[in-house]
Amino acid sequence: MVYYLIVCRSLTYAQRTAAVLERAGITGVILRTPRAIAGEGCGYAVKVSERRLAQALVLLNKAELRPRGVYIAESNGGYRQVGL
Repeated sequence: MVYYLIVCRSLTYAQRTAAVLERAGITGVILRTPRAIAGEGCGYAVKVSERRLAQALVLLNKAELRPRGVYIAESNGGYRQVGL
């Protein structure tokens, strides 16, 4: 299954992001940002399915929740940043 990680600046923003998505019927799972993405320090991300990403980004824009980045999970276990 292809999925995307919407990287948030804090746990609070990840929780707000997930709440906005859940109200619209989109499943968003909060998890720690993988080290490959986070670099130094820690962070949180919301995992969203490929088919719901576009709708999720529109909803987040309307709610004025700007992600730090969006990454696609690659088949080799890595992540690649995608443009917004």
